[in-house]
Amino acid sequence: MSPKIADPAVATTLIEVAAGVLATEGPRALTLRRLAAEAGTSTMAIYTHFGSMTALHRAIRREGFARLGAHLGAVEASRDPVADLALLGRAYFENGVTNPNLYRAMFVDHGRDDEDAAIGLETFFVLVDGVQRCIDAGRIADHDAVALANHLWALTHGIVTLHLAGFLTLEDAGAALTDAAANLLIGYGDDRKRAYRSIGRAAERAAARGATA
Repeated sequence: MSPKIADPAVATTLIEVAAGVLATEGPRALTLRRLAAEAGTSTMAIYTHFGSMTALHRAIRREGFARLGAHLGAVEASRDPVADLALLGRAYFENGVTNPNLYRAMFVDHGRDDEDAAIGLETFFVLVDGVQRCIDAGRIADHDAVALANHLWALTHGIVTLHLAGFLTLEDAGAALTDAAANLLIGYGDDRKRAYRSIGRAAERAAARGATA
């Protein structure tokens, strides 16, 4: 008898159901029996697909960051690095809005060891590279790109979190993201008019592809 082949659709369902529990109730609420019941499968199916609950938690983080990476990867480089950077912020926002449970789970159920901590690092370095392009183009002052990327990440993450928690409407969150990002870039040394022109270009490019923010 041939071994049973794991169905990727079941694995995706398990990840999304588990992310929903993590996002709304936290890691302690996610148990093997509860997940199997809510996903409409058996506890054995969880082991078949992931091997252990620890591996499932890791798979949730990997899926969350994979979706974030896909959104960031859709931003094409142009001759305007500030517009590109603004679009990366919009892509981050859009990912959080379209994948709210996975987004929350990525940060509620944080890494447990060095392997977990490394998951998703490449998405952060996309942002670092975007900042460095702005520095190289003379649009912002020559600061540490990693430090500035941390500032932008914290800003965008905070706005996404406030929106998902119901404190900001989608429209208000988008406006806050635009204005706060512009002020931050101006604070880094960009010219006010140039900064807003670039952010305007980013908005036009986002609208052309039907982006959320």
